[in-house]
Amino acid sequence: MSIRTDIDLLLSQLGCPVSKGGLPVHTPIDGSQIGSVTTATSQDIDTALSRGQGAFLTWRTVPAPRRGELVRRFGNALREHKLDLGRLVTIECGKTISESEGEVQEMIDICDFAVGLSRQLHGLTIASERPGHRMMEQWHPLGAVLIISAFNFPVAVWAWNAALALVCGNSIIWKPSEKTPLTALAVQALLDRVLADFNDAPEGLSQVVIGARDIGATLVADPRIALVSATGSTAMGRAVGQVAAGRFAKTILELGGNNAAIVSDKANLDLALRGVLFSAVGTSGQRCTSLRRLFVHEAIYDGFVEKLKTAAASISVGDPLDSGNLAGPLIDEDAFDRMQAALNEAEAMGAQIHGSERIKRSGAYVRPAIVEMAEHKGPCLRETFAPILYVFRYSKLEDAIALQNSVGAGLSSSIFSLDLRECELFLSASGSDCGIANVNIGTSGAEIGGAFGGEKETGGGRESGSDAWKAYMRRATNTINYSNDLPLAQGVRFDI
Repeated sequence: MSIRTDIDLLLSQLGCPVSKGGLPVHTPIDGSQIGSVTTATSQDIDTALSRGQGAFLTWRTVPAPRRGELVRRFGNALREHKLDLGRLVTIECGKTISESEGEVQEMIDICDFAVGLSRQLHGLTIASERPGHRMMEQWHPLGAVLIISAFNFPVAVWAWNAALALVCGNSIIWKPSEKTPLTALAVQALLDRVLADFNDAPEGLSQVVIGARDIGATLVADPRIALVSATGSTAMGRAVGQVAAGRFAKTILELGGNNAAIVSDKANLDLALRGVLFSAVGTSGQRCTSLRRLFVHEAIYDGFVEKLKTAAASISVGDPLDSGNLAGPLIDEDAFDRMQAALNEAEAMGAQIHGSERIKRSGAYVRPAIVEMAEHKGPCLRETFAPILYVFRYSKLEDAIALQNSVGAGLSSSIFSLDLRECELFLSASGSDCGIANVNIGTSGAEIGGAFGGEKETGGGRESGSDAWKAYMRRATNTINYSNDLPLAQGVRFDI
């Protein structure tokens, strides 16, 4: 079966009509075109925004546990179609079938989380200094939520936002990456089937708007969008943030991550090797949490790096639909060109490069690159979305932490050590400055129970678990006077 035939069958099984339009869609598996979609017009955008605003006005009045019931049913639909949707993700974005099915499982998990959350959207009762008064805070639905997702997690990132936004009483508008629109349309088709059997759901509660950067910019600038949740590059986030701030809209920005790990001479080295390798090679280095920089203690550097080079060279890179492969292709030729430019820059600085060979087959397949650097400068200071791991020696843990923190991004980090003091230092206020700091696991592979996001140029946003739901709601502080007097706060007197 050809990939084009496979994609048509998958879309049909997911209830998504095969569309034809002016925006071609290609698979990174072999670079071939697998479909085309219609880009939204200015009228389409205006209609979607109006419908989304109208849907919010109705949905916000539906009791939160009932809103959770919708998400529960959607989670069950995802369970039913997990394998088909996972295969579609692999074909459209190129990650291995195991990772793609794991991404759909992540959607299911966040639905489960959101269902429980729908009965826990609670505020506080606060002691008042005024007698006969009570203070409390409530959390109310916010409005229409715009979700801008990236190609590397074409469905999970939307689900992190959508499940929480829906139980919080908001409508959602999804602007997927123009590189992965078919998965978005398929997910929306599944949700539409659930919505059709859910009497309380208003028309326009969830919509997909297809297009390139200009479409996203139009949506971000519109005052009918109450919250913009954008996942992508730091440059994209800077543009989104400025426009949203100009109209005082709320944002959740999930941007770049130049992530680092430290391997101590007191580490379990076998465990560290596996953790480092997956973090660096998973999704062909195209995760925001991918490991980019590795600091290895000088006492173990030579032996550990030699094992790392051998392990990286043995990674099976090939067709991501073949479950025997651990890495698939880069998303496109531009990604390959950026990888080569970074490697050329490192080589000009005297770096030793191991791996990085192009694999001779259709698609941008490349072996992971282990790059031994003498100094922490040059291309390692920025994120390149590719399987490049820059390796450095260190002697003092404090120096390694300082170098880890010296880059612009602050998403994910980890240390491999069995020394309690080293681990606690790394997790302390003097340690990692990232939103995610791990011990004895790699930088990637976050669970939905914890809030996901990072600091500095990573954007400061948080999605998924913990109390990230608060970003999708507005807080109201209420004071109730149940007495016959009117005392003022802070002892202010106003006697008539």
